[in-house]
Amino acid sequence: MNSSKHLNPKKAQSILIDDDDDFRHALTQSLTLADYDIISYKQAEKALVKLSKDNQCVVICDIHMPDMNGMECLNRIMEIDPTLPVVLITGHGNISSAVEAMRAGAYDFIEKPFAIERLTNMIDRAFEKRRLVLENRHLRNELVGQDSLKSKIIGSSQSMEKVRAQVTALASAPVDVMLRGETGSGKEVIARALHEEGERAGKPFVAINCGAIPLEMMESELFGHEAGAFTSAHKKRIGKLEYAHGGTVFLDEIESMPLELQIKLLRVIETRSLEPLGSNKSVAIDVRFIAASKVDLEKASHNNEFRLDLYYRLNVVTIFIPPLRVRKEDIPELCQHFLREFQSRYNRELPQVSNEQLHSFSLYDWPGNVRELRNMVDRISLGMWTGLDEKKPELQNHESLENTDLQGKITQFEAKIIEAELLKNNGNMRKTYESLGISRKSLYDKIQKYNIEKPIKNPNNVQENTHRK
Repeated sequence: MNSSKHLNPKKAQSILIDDDDDFRHALTQSLTLADYDIISYKQAEKALVKLSKDNQCVVICDIHMPDMNGMECLNRIMEIDPTLPVVLITGHGNISSAVEAMRAGAYDFIEKPFAIERLTNMIDRAFEKRRLVLENRHLRNELVGQDSLKSKIIGSSQSMEKVRAQVTALASAPVDVMLRGETGSGKEVIARALHEEGERAGKPFVAINCGAIPLEMMESELFGHEAGAFTSAHKKRIGKLEYAHGGTVFLDEIESMPLELQIKLLRVIETRSLEPLGSNKSVAIDVRFIAASKVDLEKASHNNEFRLDLYYRLNVVTIFIPPLRVRKEDIPELCQHFLREFQSRYNRELPQVSNEQLHSFSLYDWPGNVRELRNMVDRISLGMWTGLDEKKPELQNHESLENTDLQGKITQFEAKIIEAELLKNNGNMRKTYESLGISRKSLYDKIQKYNIEKPIKNPNNVQENTHRK
Protein backbone atom coordinates (compact mmCIF):
# COMPACT_ATOMS: atom_id res chain seq x y z
CA MET A 1 0.00 0.00 0.00
CA ASN A 2 1.15 3.52 -0.75
CA SER A 3 2.77 5.28 2.19
CA SER A 4 0.10 7.96 1.87
CA LYS A 5 -2.17 5.62 3.81
CA HIS A 6 -0.53 6.75 7.04
CA LEU A 7 0.15 10.35 6.01
CA ASN A 8 0.35 12.66 9.01
CA PRO A 9 -0.15 16.37 8.17
CA LYS A 10 2.27 17.38 10.93
CA LYS A 11 5.03 15.13 9.57
CA ALA A 12 4.49 15.58 5.81
CA GLN A 13 5.94 18.65 4.19
CA SER A 14 4.16 21.96 3.52
CA ILE A 15 5.54 24.55 1.12
CA LEU A 16 5.15 28.25 1.96
CA ILE A 17 5.67 30.92 -0.74
CA ASP A 18 5.66 34.58 0.33
CA ASP A 19 7.86 37.55 -0.68
CA ASP A 20 7.39 39.35 2.68
CA ASP A 21 10.43 38.26 4.72
CA ASP A 22 9.00 39.18 8.11
CA PHE A 23 5.63 37.52 7.49
CA ARG A 24 7.24 34.41 5.93
CA HIS A 25 9.61 33.93 8.88
CA ALA A 26 6.86 34.52 11.45
CA LEU A 27 4.44 32.07 9.78
CA THR A 28 7.17 29.45 9.34
CA GLN A 29 8.02 29.74 13.03
CA SER A 30 4.36 29.48 14.11
CA LEU A 31 3.74 26.37 11.97
CA THR A 32 7.01 24.80 13.12
CA LEU A 33 6.03 25.35 16.76
CA ALA A 34 2.73 23.64 15.93
CA ASP A 35 4.88 20.66 14.78
CA TYR A 36 4.37 21.12 11.01
CA ASP A 37 7.28 20.52 8.64
CA ILE A 38 7.54 23.73 6.57
CA ILE A 39 9.86 24.71 3.72
CA SER A 40 9.57 28.40 2.77
CA TYR A 41 10.45 30.21 -0.45
CA LYS A 42 10.56 33.89 -1.30
CA GLN A 43 10.03 33.28 -5.04
CA ALA A 44 7.44 30.98 -6.62
CA GLU A 45 9.80 29.76 -9.36
CA LYS A 46 12.11 28.12 -6.83
CA ALA A 47 9.20 26.32 -5.17
CA LEU A 48 7.67 25.07 -8.43
CA VAL A 49 10.73 23.00 -9.35
CA LYS A 50 10.21 21.01 -6.13
CA LEU A 51 6.66 19.95 -7.05
CA SER A 52 5.54 16.79 -8.86
CA LYS A 53 2.45 14.58 -9.21
CA ASP A 54 3.70 12.42 -6.33
CA ASN A 55 4.23 15.20 -3.78
CA GLN A 56 2.55 14.60 -0.43
CA CYS A 57 2.35 18.28 0.35
CA VAL A 58 0.18 21.36 0.67
CA VAL A 59 1.23 24.66 -0.93
CA ILE A 60 0.53 27.89 0.97
CA CYS A 61 1.05 30.87 -1.31
CA ASP A 62 0.67 34.64 -0.99
CA ILE A 63 -1.47 36.07 -3.77
CA HIS A 64 0.33 39.44 -4.12
CA MET A 65 4.00 38.98 -5.11
CA PRO A 66 6.13 40.98 -7.58
CA ASP A 67 7.75 38.38 -9.87
CA MET A 68 4.96 35.79 -10.10
CA ASN A 69 1.71 36.42 -8.24
CA GLY A 70 -0.31 33.78 -6.45
CA MET A 71 -2.83 33.28 -9.28
CA GLU A 72 -0.04 32.68 -11.81
CA CYS A 73 1.65 30.30 -9.37
CA LEU A 74 -1.67 28.47 -8.86
CA ASN A 75 -2.08 28.02 -12.62
CA ARG A 76 1.45 26.59 -12.90
CA ILE A 77 0.76 24.16 -10.04
CA MET A 78 -2.50 23.03 -11.69
CA GLU A 79 -0.45 22.18 -14.80
CA ILE A 80 1.82 19.96 -12.68
CA ASP A 81 -1.06 18.23 -10.88
CA PRO A 82 -4.60 19.68 -10.68
CA THR A 83 -5.20 17.78 -7.44
CA LEU A 84 -2.33 19.39 -5.49
CA PRO A 85 -3.99 21.43 -2.69
CA VAL A 86 -3.13 25.14 -2.74
CA VAL A 87 -4.15 27.61 -0.01
CA LEU A 88 -3.90 31.24 -1.15
CA ILE A 89 -3.18 34.09 1.31
CA THR A 90 -3.87 37.76 0.73
CA GLY A 91 -3.87 40.98 2.68
CA HIS A 92 -6.27 42.53 0.18
CA GLY A 93 -8.87 39.80 -0.05
CA ASN A 94 -12.31 40.27 -1.50
CA ILE A 95 -15.11 38.05 -2.69
CA SER A 96 -14.23 38.32 -6.39
CA SER A 97 -10.60 37.27 -5.92
CA ALA A 98 -11.70 34.39 -3.66
CA VAL A 99 -14.17 33.16 -6.29
CA GLU A 100 -11.55 33.50 -9.04
CA ALA A 101 -9.03 31.51 -6.99
CA MET A 102 -11.49 28.71 -6.22
CA ARG A 103 -12.55 28.49 -9.86
CA ALA A 104 -8.90 28.25 -10.88
CA GLY A 105 -8.46 25.21 -8.61
CA ALA A 106 -7.38 26.61 -5.22
CA TYR A 107 -8.20 24.36 -2.28
CA ASP A 108 -9.03 27.30 -0.01
CA PHE A 109 -8.52 31.03 0.54
CA ILE A 110 -7.52 32.91 3.72
CA GLU A 111 -7.18 36.65 4.40
CA LYS A 112 -4.54 38.36 6.58
CA PRO A 113 -4.58 38.72 9.50
CA PHE A 114 -5.73 35.25 10.57
CA ALA A 115 -5.47 32.99 13.60
CA ILE A 116 -2.89 30.24 13.14
CA GLU A 117 -5.52 27.64 14.12
CA ARG A 118 -7.58 28.59 11.05
CA LEU A 119 -4.65 27.88 8.77
CA THR A 120 -3.65 24.62 10.49
CA ASN A 121 -7.25 23.37 10.17
CA MET A 122 -7.10 24.11 6.43
CA ILE A 123 -3.75 22.33 6.14
CA ASP A 124 -5.09 19.24 7.95
CA ARG A 125 -8.15 19.02 5.68
CA ALA A 126 -6.00 19.60 2.58
CA PHE A 127 -3.58 16.84 3.60
CA GLU A 128 -6.47 14.42 4.11
CA LYS A 129 -7.76 15.17 0.62
CA ARG A 130 -4.28 14.74 -0.82
CA ARG A 131 -3.85 11.42 0.99
CA LEU A 132 -7.06 10.05 -0.54
CA VAL A 133 -6.10 11.27 -4.01
CA LEU A 134 -2.68 9.61 -3.87
CA GLU A 135 -4.08 6.39 -2.45
CA ASN A 136 -6.79 6.15 -5.12
CA ARG A 137 -4.21 6.90 -7.81
CA HIS A 138 -1.98 4.14 -6.44
CA LEU A 139 -4.87 1.63 -6.45
CA ARG A 140 -5.80 2.53 -10.03
CA ASN A 141 -2.19 2.07 -11.13
CA GLU A 142 -2.14 -1.31 -9.39
CA LEU A 143 -5.23 -2.39 -11.30
CA VAL A 144 -3.83 -1.16 -14.62
CA GLY A 145 -0.70 -3.18 -13.95
CA GLN A 146 -2.70 -6.36 -13.39
CA ASP A 147 -3.79 -8.69 -16.14
CA SER A 148 -6.86 -6.91 -17.51
CA LEU A 149 -9.02 -10.04 -17.55
CA LYS A 150 -8.03 -10.98 -14.01
CA SER A 151 -9.06 -7.52 -12.84
CA LYS A 152 -12.52 -8.08 -14.36
CA ILE A 153 -13.10 -11.71 -13.37
CA ILE A 154 -11.98 -11.90 -9.74
CA GLY A 155 -10.81 -15.14 -8.16
CA SER A 156 -7.78 -17.45 -8.15
CA SER A 157 -9.67 -20.71 -7.63
CA GLN A 158 -9.31 -23.46 -10.21
CA SER A 159 -12.91 -22.99 -11.34
CA MET A 160 -12.41 -19.28 -12.02
CA GLU A 161 -9.12 -19.91 -13.81
CA LYS A 162 -11.10 -22.20 -16.10
CA VAL A 163 -13.73 -19.50 -16.70
CA ARG A 164 -11.01 -16.95 -17.58
CA ALA A 165 -9.41 -19.45 -19.98
CA GLN A 166 -12.79 -19.97 -21.68
CA VAL A 167 -13.36 -16.22 -21.97
CA THR A 168 -9.89 -15.77 -23.48
CA ALA A 169 -10.55 -18.52 -26.02
CA LEU A 170 -14.03 -17.27 -26.96
CA ALA A 171 -13.66 -13.46 -26.76
CA SER A 172 -12.80 -13.03 -30.45
CA ALA A 173 -14.49 -16.20 -31.72
CA PRO A 174 -17.50 -15.45 -34.00
CA VAL A 175 -19.91 -17.62 -32.00
CA ASP A 176 -22.86 -17.00 -29.73
CA VAL A 177 -22.39 -18.05 -26.11
CA MET A 178 -24.66 -19.42 -23.38
CA LEU A 179 -23.88 -18.59 -19.74
CA ARG A 180 -25.22 -20.83 -16.96
CA GLY A 181 -25.09 -19.74 -13.35
CA GLU A 182 -27.16 -19.09 -10.27
CA THR A 183 -28.65 -15.71 -9.39
CA GLY A 184 -25.91 -13.24 -8.45
CA SER A 185 -23.05 -15.44 -9.65
CA GLY A 186 -21.73 -12.81 -12.08
CA LYS A 187 -23.18 -13.72 -15.47
CA GLU A 188 -23.20 -10.10 -16.68
CA VAL A 189 -19.58 -9.66 -15.56
CA ILE A 190 -18.59 -12.62 -17.76
CA ALA A 191 -20.69 -11.32 -20.66
CA ARG A 192 -19.01 -7.89 -20.47
CA ALA A 193 -15.58 -9.53 -20.32
CA LEU A 194 -16.36 -11.53 -23.49
CA HIS A 195 -17.35 -8.26 -25.17
CA GLU A 196 -14.49 -6.09 -23.90
CA GLU A 197 -11.74 -8.66 -24.55
CA GLY A 198 -12.88 -9.32 -28.11
CA GLU A 199 -12.93 -7.50 -31.44
CA ARG A 200 -16.28 -5.86 -30.62
CA ALA A 201 -14.83 -3.86 -27.71
CA GLY A 202 -15.68 -0.19 -28.17
CA LYS A 203 -18.96 -1.05 -29.86
CA PRO A 204 -22.30 -1.13 -27.96
CA PHE A 205 -22.84 -3.68 -25.21
CA VAL A 206 -26.61 -3.89 -24.73
CA ALA A 207 -27.82 -5.80 -21.66
CA ILE A 208 -31.48 -6.86 -21.73
CA ASN A 209 -33.13 -8.42 -18.69
CA CYS A 210 -35.87 -10.51 -20.27
CA GLY A 211 -37.66 -10.85 -16.94
CA ALA A 212 -37.78 -7.12 -16.17
CA ILE A 213 -39.37 -5.76 -19.36
CA PRO A 214 -43.20 -5.71 -19.22
CA LEU A 215 -44.67 -8.28 -21.60
CA GLU A 216 -46.60 -5.71 -23.63
CA MET A 217 -43.44 -3.66 -24.23
CA MET A 218 -40.90 -6.41 -24.88
CA GLU A 219 -41.37 -6.79 -28.65
CA SER A 220 -41.11 -3.04 -29.22
CA GLU A 221 -38.05 -2.81 -26.91
CA LEU A 222 -36.23 -5.56 -28.78
CA PHE A 223 -37.20 -4.93 -32.39
CA GLY A 224 -38.23 -1.26 -32.42
CA HIS A 225 -41.27 0.16 -34.19
CA GLU A 226 -42.38 2.51 -36.92
CA ALA A 227 -44.48 5.59 -36.19
CA GLY A 228 -48.13 4.54 -35.93
CA ALA A 229 -47.32 0.85 -35.38
CA PHE A 230 -49.62 0.95 -32.33
CA THR A 231 -51.65 3.55 -30.43
CA SER A 232 -48.83 5.16 -28.43
CA ALA A 233 -46.18 4.87 -31.19
CA HIS A 234 -46.01 8.55 -32.11
CA LYS A 235 -42.59 8.34 -33.73
CA LYS A 236 -40.15 5.76 -35.02
CA ARG A 237 -38.02 4.04 -32.40
CA ILE A 238 -34.91 1.90 -32.92
CA GLY A 239 -35.00 -1.30 -30.88
CA LYS A 240 -32.22 -2.55 -28.63
CA LEU A 241 -31.11 -5.23 -31.11
CA GLU A 242 -30.63 -2.72 -33.92
CA TYR A 243 -28.96 -0.24 -31.54
CA ALA A 244 -26.37 -2.93 -30.70
CA HIS A 245 -25.22 -3.15 -34.36
CA GLY A 246 -21.52 -4.00 -34.42
CA GLY A 247 -21.52 -4.96 -30.75
CA THR A 248 -22.97 -7.49 -28.32
CA VAL A 249 -26.48 -8.24 -27.06
CA PHE A 250 -26.65 -9.82 -23.61
CA LEU A 251 -29.99 -11.58 -23.00
CA ASP A 252 -30.17 -12.11 -19.25
CA GLU A 253 -32.80 -14.44 -17.75
CA ILE A 254 -33.68 -15.62 -21.25
CA GLU A 255 -35.76 -18.41 -19.71
CA SER A 256 -38.38 -15.80 -18.82
CA MET A 257 -38.87 -14.61 -22.41
CA PRO A 258 -42.42 -15.39 -23.66
CA LEU A 259 -42.57 -18.24 -26.16
CA GLU A 260 -44.10 -16.10 -28.91
CA LEU A 261 -41.09 -13.80 -28.75
CA GLN A 262 -38.69 -16.73 -28.68
CA ILE A 263 -39.87 -17.63 -32.18
CA LYS A 264 -39.06 -14.14 -33.47
CA LEU A 265 -35.72 -14.05 -31.66
CA LEU A 266 -34.77 -17.39 -33.23
CA ARG A 267 -35.37 -15.94 -36.69
CA VAL A 268 -33.24 -12.86 -35.87
CA ILE A 269 -30.37 -15.04 -34.63
CA GLU A 270 -30.54 -17.26 -37.71
CA THR A 271 -30.82 -14.47 -40.32
CA ARG A 272 -29.08 -11.61 -38.45
CA SER A 273 -31.92 -9.36 -39.57
CA LEU A 274 -35.13 -8.06 -38.03
CA GLU A 275 -38.37 -6.32 -38.93
CA PRO A 276 -39.46 -3.45 -36.64
CA LEU A 277 -43.12 -3.44 -35.62
CA GLY A 278 -45.23 -1.84 -38.35
CA SER A 279 -42.57 -2.33 -41.04
CA ASN A 280 -42.27 -4.78 -43.91
CA LYS A 281 -38.58 -4.06 -44.48
CA SER A 282 -35.82 -6.19 -43.01
CA VAL A 283 -32.95 -4.45 -41.21
CA ALA A 284 -29.61 -6.27 -41.25
CA ILE A 285 -27.80 -6.35 -37.92
CA ASP A 286 -24.28 -7.42 -36.98
CA VAL A 287 -24.43 -8.51 -33.35
CA ARG A 288 -23.09 -11.24 -31.14
CA PHE A 289 -25.64 -12.86 -28.83
CA ILE A 290 -24.73 -13.90 -25.29
CA ALA A 291 -27.63 -15.48 -23.40
CA ALA A 292 -27.73 -16.24 -19.68
CA SER A 293 -29.96 -18.49 -17.64
CA LYS A 294 -30.10 -19.73 -14.07
CA VAL A 295 -32.05 -22.85 -15.09
CA ASP A 296 -31.22 -25.81 -17.33
CA LEU A 297 -32.75 -24.71 -20.64
CA GLU A 298 -32.56 -28.21 -22.10
CA LYS A 299 -34.74 -29.50 -19.27
CA ALA A 300 -37.00 -26.48 -19.61
CA SER A 301 -37.33 -27.22 -23.35
CA HIS A 302 -38.34 -30.83 -22.72
CA ASN A 303 -40.94 -29.52 -20.26
CA ASN A 304 -42.33 -27.00 -22.81
CA GLU A 305 -40.87 -24.08 -20.87
CA PHE A 306 -38.47 -23.05 -23.60
CA ARG A 307 -38.15 -23.59 -27.36
CA LEU A 308 -35.80 -26.46 -28.03
CA ASP A 309 -34.72 -25.03 -31.41
CA LEU A 310 -33.77 -21.70 -29.78
CA TYR A 311 -31.84 -23.57 -27.09
CA TYR A 312 -29.82 -25.47 -29.71
CA ARG A 313 -29.18 -22.25 -31.67
CA LEU A 314 -27.90 -20.39 -28.61
CA ASN A 315 -26.03 -23.31 -27.10
CA VAL A 316 -23.05 -23.24 -29.48
CA VAL A 317 -20.75 -22.90 -26.45
CA THR A 318 -21.73 -22.89 -22.77
CA ILE A 319 -19.73 -21.36 -19.92
CA PHE A 320 -20.74 -22.59 -16.47
CA ILE A 321 -20.19 -19.99 -13.73
CA PRO A 322 -19.59 -21.68 -10.37
CA PRO A 323 -21.60 -20.55 -7.32
CA LEU A 324 -19.67 -18.84 -4.55
CA ARG A 325 -20.23 -21.71 -2.12
CA VAL A 326 -17.95 -23.99 -4.19
CA ARG A 327 -15.15 -21.43 -4.49
CA LYS A 328 -14.97 -19.95 -1.02
CA GLU A 329 -11.20 -19.56 -1.37
CA ASP A 330 -12.00 -16.58 -3.64
CA ILE A 331 -13.88 -14.70 -0.89
CA PRO A 332 -10.87 -12.74 0.56
CA GLU A 333 -9.84 -11.60 -2.94
CA LEU A 334 -13.42 -10.61 -3.80
CA CYS A 335 -13.74 -8.73 -0.50
CA GLN A 336 -10.58 -6.73 -1.23
CA HIS A 337 -11.87 -5.91 -4.71
CA PHE A 338 -15.22 -4.68 -3.33
CA LEU A 339 -13.48 -2.68 -0.58
CA ARG A 340 -11.43 -0.84 -3.20
CA GLU A 341 -14.55 -0.19 -5.27
CA PHE A 342 -16.26 1.18 -2.15
CA GLN A 343 -13.29 3.46 -1.39
CA SER A 344 -13.23 4.80 -4.94
CA ARG A 345 -17.01 5.25 -5.07
CA TYR A 346 -17.30 7.18 -1.81
CA ASN A 347 -13.78 8.68 -1.63
CA ARG A 348 -13.21 7.23 1.83
CA GLU A 349 -10.26 5.62 3.54
CA LEU A 350 -9.87 1.98 2.50
CA PRO A 351 -12.06 -0.03 4.95
CA GLN A 352 -11.15 -3.50 6.15
CA VAL A 353 -12.88 -6.87 6.64
CA SER A 354 -11.69 -8.51 9.85
CA ASN A 355 -10.47 -12.10 10.17
CA GLU A 356 -13.54 -12.85 12.29
CA GLN A 357 -15.82 -11.62 9.49
CA LEU A 358 -13.89 -13.62 6.89
CA HIS A 359 -14.30 -16.71 9.08
CA SER A 360 -18.07 -16.11 9.23
CA PHE A 361 -18.09 -15.78 5.45
CA SER A 362 -16.36 -19.16 5.09
CA LEU A 363 -19.16 -20.85 7.08
CA TYR A 364 -21.96 -19.30 5.02
CA ASP A 365 -23.44 -20.82 1.83
CA TRP A 366 -24.09 -17.52 0.00
CA PRO A 367 -27.42 -18.23 -1.74
CA GLY A 368 -27.16 -14.79 -3.35
CA ASN A 369 -23.61 -15.56 -4.51
CA VAL A 370 -21.17 -12.74 -5.39
CA ARG A 371 -23.92 -10.11 -5.44
CA GLU A 372 -24.78 -10.97 -1.83
CA LEU A 373 -21.11 -10.82 -0.81
CA ARG A 374 -20.74 -7.40 -2.40
CA ASN A 375 -23.77 -6.10 -0.49
CA MET A 376 -22.34 -7.54 2.73
CA VAL A 377 -18.96 -5.84 2.17
CA ASP A 378 -20.74 -2.53 1.55
CA ARG A 379 -22.58 -2.94 4.87
CA ILE A 380 -19.31 -3.59 6.68
CA SER A 381 -17.78 -0.52 5.01
CA LEU A 382 -20.74 1.60 6.12
CA GLY A 383 -20.54 0.30 9.69
CA MET A 384 -23.80 -1.66 9.29
CA TRP A 385 -22.39 -5.15 9.96
CA THR A 386 -24.84 -7.30 11.92
CA GLY A 387 -23.22 -10.70 11.47
CA LEU A 388 -24.26 -13.91 9.72
CA ASP A 389 -26.23 -16.44 11.72
CA GLU A 390 -25.33 -19.80 10.18
CA LYS A 391 -27.43 -21.57 12.82
CA LYS A 392 -30.65 -20.33 11.19
CA PRO A 393 -30.69 -21.86 7.71
CA GLU A 394 -34.17 -20.54 7.04
CA LEU A 395 -32.70 -17.05 7.04
CA GLN A 396 -29.96 -18.01 4.60
CA ASN A 397 -32.44 -18.58 1.81
CA HIS A 398 -32.89 -14.84 1.45
CA GLU A 399 -29.98 -12.45 1.61
CA SER A 400 -32.03 -9.57 3.04
CA LEU A 401 -33.40 -11.55 6.01
CA GLU A 402 -30.62 -11.30 8.55
CA ASN A 403 -32.76 -9.60 11.22
CA THR A 404 -35.81 -11.04 12.89
CA ASP A 405 -37.54 -7.75 13.57
CA LEU A 406 -41.08 -7.06 12.32
CA GLN A 407 -39.91 -6.04 8.85
CA GLY A 408 -37.80 -9.19 8.60
CA LYS A 409 -40.73 -11.41 9.53
CA ILE A 410 -42.96 -9.65 6.97
CA THR A 411 -40.30 -10.17 4.30
CA GLN A 412 -39.96 -13.87 5.17
CA PHE A 413 -43.71 -14.28 4.98
CA GLU A 414 -43.87 -12.60 1.55
CA ALA A 415 -41.07 -14.77 0.18
CA LYS A 416 -42.73 -17.97 1.43
CA ILE A 417 -46.07 -16.97 -0.14
CA ILE A 418 -44.39 -16.42 -3.52
CA GLU A 419 -42.55 -19.75 -3.29
CA ALA A 420 -45.77 -21.56 -2.38
CA GLU A 421 -47.71 -19.93 -5.21
CA LEU A 422 -44.99 -20.81 -7.75
CA LEU A 423 -45.05 -24.41 -6.54
CA LYS A 424 -48.85 -24.51 -6.69
CA ASN A 425 -48.77 -23.24 -10.29
CA ASN A 426 -45.93 -25.57 -11.31
CA GLY A 427 -43.67 -22.60 -12.05
CA ASN A 428 -46.16 -20.91 -14.39
CA MET A 429 -45.23 -17.23 -14.05
CA ARG A 430 -48.39 -15.79 -15.57
CA LYS A 431 -50.69 -17.80 -13.28
CA THR A 432 -48.53 -16.83 -10.30
CA TYR A 433 -48.49 -13.06 -10.80
CA GLU A 434 -52.20 -13.05 -11.71
CA SER A 435 -53.18 -15.07 -8.63
CA LEU A 436 -51.03 -12.82 -6.42
CA GLY A 437 -52.53 -9.69 -7.99
CA ILE A 438 -49.16 -8.15 -8.91
CA SER A 439 -47.51 -7.21 -12.18
CA ARG A 440 -45.16 -9.49 -14.10
CA LYS A 441 -42.23 -7.15 -13.41
CA SER A 442 -43.02 -7.05 -9.66
CA LEU A 443 -42.98 -10.84 -9.50
CA TYR A 444 -39.61 -11.07 -11.28
CA ASP A 445 -38.18 -8.31 -9.04
CA LYS A 446 -39.24 -10.20 -5.91
CA ILE A 447 -37.85 -13.50 -7.23
CA GLN A 448 -34.53 -11.72 -7.77
CA LYS A 449 -34.65 -9.99 -4.39
CA TYR A 450 -35.31 -13.18 -2.42
CA ASN A 451 -33.19 -15.48 -4.66
CA ILE A 452 -36.17 -17.76 -5.26
CA GLU A 453 -35.51 -20.61 -7.66
CA LYS A 454 -38.39 -20.88 -10.13
CA PRO A 455 -39.54 -24.54 -10.33
CA ILE A 456 -39.72 -26.20 -13.74
CA LYS A 457 -43.28 -27.00 -14.76
CA ASN A 458 -44.50 -30.57 -14.43
CA PRO A 459 -44.86 -31.90 -17.99
CA ASN A 460 -48.05 -33.70 -16.95
CA ASN A 461 -49.64 -30.44 -15.92
CA VAL A 462 -48.84 -28.21 -18.89
CA GLN A 463 -51.90 -26.32 -20.03
CA GLU A 464 -50.33 -23.63 -22.15
CA ASN A 465 -48.02 -23.24 -25.14
CA THR A 466 -50.63 -24.82 -27.43
CA HIS A 467 -49.63 -22.18 -29.94
CA ARG A 468 -46.13 -23.59 -30.15
CA LYS A 469 -45.26 -25.06 -33.51
